[in-house]
Amino acid sequence: MGESPRPRRSSNQRRRSSNQRRYGGPKRSTQMERFASEIASMNADAEARFERSPLPMAFPKEMDPPQTFHLSWKPEPVPLKAEERVASFVVKRGDFGWLNDDRVDEIASSLEGEAMTLDQALSLRSALLQQKTVYSHHKLKSKARELARHYRSGTSVVALSKKYDFPPMNIFRVVLEAMGWSKKRIKDSLRNPSSMKQREQDEFEAAEAADRVSSVDQSETQVKADLFEDILADWFEAQGIRLRRQPEMVKEQSELLGRPVRTPDLLFLDHVYINDQPVAWIDAKHFYGADVEFQRKKMKKQMNRYIEEWGSGAIMFRHGFSENLFLPGVLMLDAAPIDLSALTAGD
Repeated sequence: MGESPRPRRSSNQRRRSSNQRRYGGPKRSTQMERFASEIASMNADAEARFERSPLPMAFPKEMDPPQTFHLSWKPEPVPLKAEERVASFVVKRGDFGWLNDDRVDEIASSLEGEAMTLDQALSLRSALLQQKTVYSHHKLKSKARELARHYRSGTSVVALSKKYDFPPMNIFRVVLEAMGWSKKRIKDSLRNPSSMKQREQDEFEAAEAADRVSSVDQSETQVKADLFEDILADWFEAQGIRLRRQPEMVKEQSELLGRPVRTPDLLFLDHVYINDQPVAWIDAKHFYGADVEFQRKKMKKQMNRYIEEWGSGAIMFRHGFSENLFLPGVLMLDAAPIDLSALTAGD
């Protein structure tokens, strides 16, 4: 007799299997082995960049021979298991806004005994919300008419956000579009809310207040990020290392090419080795380097542009990073050796 057919797994079994998928990306050690030859090539490109003819983008036409600097760094990455545990309680359904003091205290209490700080946990929450927002956008669009119907009947955007678990501002945009507003009209109206009718003005203000992910105004975050970049540049220059800063490269490339093309925050004009790894450039990230797929893919796309031009480099995270975070050709660093007191002076 032949073997009995293998029983098919039920949909519930498949769902449980999917839900039990390992948190984070592939193991860093496995990735290091897999990309070993590519990493070696990226490192070689970084070491040979001053011998290239023509010189790489953003290098001065006339420059003194590069000096060599060796720096020792002792980062303290966050264990992946700790990040996974924290990820399980920092995001709640229908909650996309700035946290009130009680919720912050609740998270802080849950962090007792964990290898993550409150700042890291809040930054992780932001990364998870960004991923949730992007990955759920197609589903949101598919419910546009349904959401618009509820909106017309008087349901607020914030209430819809709580019910459907989509960011308030994205719901507001989708509802307006479903009501016949053009993309240009939506964009112009959000920039000038007083041009809208009273209900839309009120809904916009409430949605903005309840949404830190899709908010129109991100100016405060950008100011802190710019200051972080300046602090890092000042620190490396104080070590005697020559470099170019992002604003001057943005200006130069905009004039020469019509737009910025490759502009890391710091581009070194000397040989810099950190923990014996060649670092041709550094990009500063004013957040925690979470092992979250959306954030990782976004950074990889950006860093690959720099690697193609100058070879391997590094990312320096204001709030540290996950031990499992891996990008080929990119050294992960925290800012522990650097005085960041200026960033908190106004807090």
